[in-house]
Amino acid sequence: MPPRRGPDTRPPAGPSTRINDAIRVEKVRLIDDKGENRGEVRTDEALDIAARLNLDLVEVAPEARPPVCRIMDYGKWRYEQEQKAKQARKHQSTITVKEIKFRPKIDPHDYETKKGHVLRFLKHKDKVKVTIMFRGRELMHPERGEAILLQLAEEVQDLATIESRPNLDGRNMIMMLAPLKDTPPPKKEKSPPKDQGQPAAAEAPDDAENS
Repeated sequence: MPPRRGPDTRPPAGPSTRINDAIRVEKVRLIDDKGENRGEVRTDEALDIAARLNLDLVEVAPEARPPVCRIMDYGKWRYEQEQKAKQARKHQSTITVKEIKFRPKIDPHDYETKKGHVLRFLKHKDKVKVTIMFRGRELMHPERGEAILLQLAEEVQDLATIESRPNLDGRNMIMMLAPLKDTPPPKKEKSPPKDQGQPAAAEAPDDAENS
């Protein structure tokens, strides 16, 4: 058998993946480095083929009888799988839920301030839990809190949709807003045209009478 490669600097094998000398069955079904099925081959012969190609013998279907093994560069394969997993995680959208609390007798200025927070959260693609907090006899008029929530939902409808309608839960009324999937970017204001200087004086008509 040809000598093995130098020090093994590849990533460690996964807990359920056996490679090279860790494969101790007598025979394997071999898939070569070109992807062709070589049929049942003695394990020592398969290891010899992999070593001559400076590649690894990797068990890919241990439950088969005999196990299916493939010749590949295991370190390169592990690296590519890790990169694919990183890309998949990068493209996953993380949903964050923010909460804004209102009172049923909220001041108009405070309402506008809190609505500004809601808009900011929605532009960052966060969900917003909007809560109306009732105190004492305020709970006798839940329609006031519902009116505030529905007004807010209408005013932010360009950025959000109602995921759950206003619902009274104890002394709180809760509504959930979810950002729209495809929110158009804010339009840039067009800058006024640059001053091109004073317009030229109009020429006197050719048929003007001489004084």
